[in-house]
Amino acid sequence: MTTGLEHRRVAFVVANEGIEQAELVDPWNAIVDAGGRPELIATEAGAARAYHHLDPGDTFTVDRTTADADPERYDGLVLPGGVANADRLRTDPDAVAFVRALAARAPVAVICHGPWILVAGAHWVDEQVHVDGALVSSRKPDDLPAFCEQMVRAFARAEPAVPESVGAST
Repeated sequence: MTTGLEHRRVAFVVANEGIEQAELVDPWNAIVDAGGRPELIATEAGAARAYHHLDPGDTFTVDRTTADADPERYDGLVLPGGVANADRLRTDPDAVAFVRALAARAPVAVICHGPWILVAGAHWVDEQVHVDGALVSSRKPDDLPAFCEQMVRAFARAEPAVPESVGAST
């Protein structure tokens, strides 16, 4: 079943180590279930290692690096949490540039420590999910069901970045 994300490409931007697995996998699956095309973009090529808090989790194949990814190709941005992930990501100049460019023109969904790369005088609210224009944010993994629902809605409302005939095959 799809719900409006057909032919939409969503960038999941991570460091190669320290991603909170549930905060990567649940939103990823929500995008796929809604008909979208998620891509894993990391600071380095190869694989990205996720964790269940401090315990090693699965590894995931990186589709593109932050240096090579073109923000104009994406319709939305997801920033999963994980303390080490967020800390490494915010110090990578290519990641900062990619996130800044994409966030300026597309919906952004961030959870837990994911917002660190966006920090510029933010106001924290204690809510399961908070929608502020094109920004969807949540506090922690327990909020994932509400977060995923609002994330899909935000991405479905946005105009596609690449026309269907161009973006559907690449």
